[in-house]
Amino acid sequence: MSDPRTVRETSSDDAYLRTLGYEERLERSVSLWSNFALGFLYLSPLVGVIALFAQGLTTAGPPVVWWIIIAAGGQYLVSLVFGEVVSQYPIAGGLYQWARRLWSGPYAWMLSWIYIAGVIIGITTTALFSADFVAALLHGSAGDPGASSSPGEKFLIAILVTVVGLLLNATGSKTLARIARVGLAAELAGIILVGLYLLVFERHNSVSVFFDSMGTGGAGGYTAPFLASALVGLLLFYGFEACGEVAEETPDPGRTIPRSMQLTVLVGGAAALFAFVGYVLAAPDLKGIVSGDISNPVPAILQSSLGTAGTKIFLVVALTSFLACVMGQQAAASRLIFSFARDDMFPRSTWFSKISPKTHIPVNALIAANVLPFALYVFVYYSPDSLFRIASFQMLAGYFAFQMVVVASLRARAKGWRPAGGFSLGRAGWAVTITALAYGIFAMIMLAKPSGDSGLAFYDRWISLIGFLVVALSGLIYLLIAKPYRKSDAPEGDAVEMAQRIRTVGHPRPTVESASPERKIHG
Repeated sequence: MSDPRTVRETSSDDAYLRTLGYEERLERSVSLWSNFALGFLYLSPLVGVIALFAQGLTTAGPPVVWWIIIAAGGQYLVSLVFGEVVSQYPIAGGLYQWARRLWSGPYAWMLSWIYIAGVIIGITTTALFSADFVAALLHGSAGDPGASSSPGEKFLIAILVTVVGLLLNATGSKTLARIARVGLAAELAGIILVGLYLLVFERHNSVSVFFDSMGTGGAGGYTAPFLASALVGLLLFYGFEACGEVAEETPDPGRTIPRSMQLTVLVGGAAALFAFVGYVLAAPDLKGIVSGDISNPVPAILQSSLGTAGTKIFLVVALTSFLACVMGQQAAASRLIFSFARDDMFPRSTWFSKISPKTHIPVNALIAANVLPFALYVFVYYSPDSLFRIASFQMLAGYFAFQMVVVASLRARAKGWRPAGGFSLGRAGWAVTITALAYGIFAMIMLAKPSGDSGLAFYDRWISLIGFLVVALSGLIYLLIAKPYRKSDAPEGDAVEMAQRIRTVGHPRPTVESASPERKIHG
């Protein structure tokens, strides 16, 4: 039997969604815990640390750990800005809807085109990063615990992880919520239990190593390597916005989602820091990792500390996190495409906006989100060294889209917008938003700058920026020629007006009777 409170809450959420111009079509089955779990696993500190550990240490040594703290602080400010917007506009599609309501349809179209590319490539890089750990689980040994996967193994494992995630996602948001909760529990247990064990019983290095570059500065000084290692932090804190992508599947989203996003950054940052510190202090051959002699160091550290059985158990936990992370990215991309198409802003909008009557999810959009990754798997198979540079493009696209929302928020404030949802920064809004923008600009510069390897070809050194410009220019050309925003009559640029209406009603989730009768409802 349904809980009467849940029924009333869902009815009120649906009524508020109607005031925003949309009919409820998705199922509200993602709780606060599940919503936080989805964002946490999309960010996935365990996946991020495992994937970036070797790259960070070989670039700048143990002091790269400070980038985790820097990036967490900057992205927390961004999450506060997002919290104000999603609290007023808890609509599926996240960044697209926020930019549309804060500014305009064309502005939101450009943001979404760039962001969709970033999220889809995120599916690609996460699945590929999982390959080394599948290989270590299947055929790693005490003699060679840190063996890396071959290009062929990476290709096959990435395809398998993507297909499994797609099939599970296709069964509905309840499956996604369950796996997110299981993945969250497994990841936190893996980080906390293993981290404590390493710190208490397996310490081989002093805390002072976090102030020791271990020779990575070379003759040119340490500043350049340290800045180059910014990716360790910047690539970690990406995914908290996924909490907002499933706003129409979450009860009381105007209050739940801001909390989920903030928890994702804070808990994810603490977990990432704890895991990174634990691995560094427990590394029996830290110099070998920094020099690049140990190519897959995390399994090697675990093997020396936990033994073969303990390492295998941890790798199973890690792979659960990888799968849940891929599923979260697939869900976020599909909800964004669905929201985009529902407003008739996407090619073949009718097809992409279809909802499965059985599972209540946008299956066509979900399938479409997984097409490009398969092409990229082929590219990485022939160019295996391109993986980290592709990940840099992914993050550059994501950070740019984030900052488009931050800029739109600043513009709306200048026009008199006072956020009227269940979460507001009040007088601190201006300072927080401006500081978040400053951090975002700095992060984009770090992500766009060329690789420090002068031996690479020009296009390879600048692959992040070149890829971003190709995506942005192709989207701009399509926008100017096709003018997709002209086909849509969905609400846009109404942040000030909507905030005033909400304050008139006196509650961010008005009743059905208070819904505006003249506002067109989109299915």
